[in-house]
Amino acid sequence: MTDPIKLTKKDFMSDQTIRWCPGCGDYAILAQVQTVFAEIGRPTHEFAVISGIGCSSRFPYYMNTYGFHTIHGRAPAFATGVKLANPDLSVWQITGDGDALSIGGNHLIHALRRNVDMQILLFNNRIYGLTKGQYSPTSEIGKKTKSSPMGSVDHPVEPCALALGSDATFICRTMDLDVKHLRAMLHESYNHKGCSFVEIFQECNIFNEGAFDSVRKPKERKINALYCEHGKPLLFNKGTQGLRLNSKTLNLEVVTLGENGITEADILVHDETNLALATMLVRLKWPVAFGVLYRVQRECYEVHAHQQITQAKAKSPNSDIAKLLYSDNTWVVE
Repeated sequence: MTDPIKLTKKDFMSDQTIRWCPGCGDYAILAQVQTVFAEIGRPTHEFAVISGIGCSSRFPYYMNTYGFHTIHGRAPAFATGVKLANPDLSVWQITGDGDALSIGGNHLIHALRRNVDMQILLFNNRIYGLTKGQYSPTSEIGKKTKSSPMGSVDHPVEPCALALGSDATFICRTMDLDVKHLRAMLHESYNHKGCSFVEIFQECNIFNEGAFDSVRKPKERKINALYCEHGKPLLFNKGTQGLRLNSKTLNLEVVTLGENGITEADILVHDETNLALATMLVRLKWPVAFGVLYRVQRECYEVHAHQQITQAKAKSPNSDIAKLLYSDNTWVVE
């Protein structure tokens, strides 16, 4: 990695015309990613943006970095290969709820458990946008779409819960319109050594308008969004309400400060290293938890892989791949 250099958002903007629907949340995410890349202070050639298939997967075209628009659901495999081939690159995978959690679910799970040092940004709009409005793995039960005219009967996937179950070492949640928080979470994910999973609530105003209005709109956000910060009490609704642990049910419950003698001392303090707490926070329906929900340290996959490569080379310093390929252990099928 080179020393920090002074760059601007424009340095990371490609010459390609951006082709998303007017009002799409992807515009806000793109702008913040470009801004964060500039703030990181690394040259454009030290970044690689990898995507699969979907509206969000056009991202590499709009970034003035290395990029690879790959196949449906397989971006984690390509991103892993890029990181293994060039560990010094900052690798960012861009995906959607359909791309990552349906056909790509298996690849996502293994990238997370392997702890490949890269960032996975999952744009969750609870719909298939590119293919024109079918229900997705995160769509709610009863969702009426072109592929579920009577309402979806599928139980939805909770992305952050899946990441926890996959032994991810960094999990956070943010949204497209809260640009200050989004930018902060992108920095947090970049600074984590390991595989960072970032779920971003994103508006598809054509096929699923209003899916996250309860937290995307500023007035509703103040009431319904819980911003989790390590070492700080889990308060929301302008600090008037918070979460405490019910000692009988061992579940989180919402309490109001000032009622029944409740004070801030009764409110849980967020610990982003606590797996049990993260497990409860990711599934909260109200309030909706945002911020770094879970973070621990574990050695990265590529470190161990390159250690094995080094050991293998040391055992056979004069190995020749071409000689191996054309050795006696080959045959011709006629």
